Amino acid sequence: MAYLMTPYAVDVGQYPSLEKLLRKQLELAPRHAGFFEKRFSNCSTEHLATVNLLSEQIISLASGDGLVQMLSDYDWLCDIMIDEEAHFRRFGKYRLDTFEEAVREVYSDDVFMGKYINGLLLTQVWWANHTDVFCFYLSGFLNKNPPEYRHLEIGPGHGLFLHQAANDPACEYVEAWDVAAQSIASTRQALAELNTRRMPELRVQDLFEADEHKNGFDSIVFSEVLEHLDRPSEALNKLRDLLAENGRMFINIPVNSPAPDHLFLLSSPEAVIDFVADHGLKVEDYRFEPQTNATMEKARKWDLTISCALIVSR
Repeated sequence: MAYLMTPYAVDVGQYPSLEKLLRKQLELAPRHAGFFEKRFSNCSTEHLATVNLLSEQIISLASGDGLVQMLSDYDWLCDIMIDEEAHFRRFGKYRLDTFEEAVREVYSDDVFMGKYINGLLLTQVWWANHTDVFCFYLSGFLNKNPPEYRHLEIGPGHGLFLHQAANDPACEYVEAWDVAAQSIASTRQALAELNTRRMPELRVQDLFEADEHKNGFDSIVFSEVLEHLDRPSEALNKLRDLLAENGRMFINIPVNSPAPDHLFLLSSPEAVIDFVADHGLKVEDYRFEPQTNATMEKARKWDLTISCALIVSR
């Protein structure tokens, strides 16, 4: 059995894309070796297979020196997150309060956003809670949708979730929205580089102005978007209206998760369940995944990040 030769022996030899990505990341930033050793020490075969799939897709999204840049941006992101964590620990709240602040300090800075998006893409493989949520999305949500379902994703970002729906033979129609034309263009490019079987309908669309799509979708994905909003209640009401009578929705939101553009703070997984239920949505299934290398007990005790993925219906 092959081992990756680092200061720590990490058995990833059966997963070539993961091994390639991990080797290059450690060449650029060896300071993460201990983190990765623990992160991959007790993974299931299913988890490692998913990490390898995601690694393969991330590698396909990079060309030339693009992969090196992405990996460097992940290293940069770790320092940014440490700064946000320090503020959260000191004040017990996220640094920003309004969407206007996020636009001014984050979204309008093209250089910052480029690095930020690249870094977040790598967290799909480096952060176990993100990988576990993706596994739940595939096995618990997408694979259980009915035949000929109509699918909508809001805020598709890197396109990894959307790519899976677009390639699902059971899916009749796929659409995705974002408020920014640049983000939609980036998603379109990513899906093309992933050789997505069919290109979804990609639209510049504000969720809060989507009245004409009432009851239009059997399947909705709203992953890691709610925490970026300063009108979360209004967003959930809109999402409920978009969902077909027997439709299902995948909501993913982290609690206690400071980041440069996070606004909406919930303090526990139970608060997420309550918030969703208060908006007329029924929780059918869920997964709570603590931040990488932390137990759930430790995450709850110290208010560490917990990814909360819910499957809900009307």
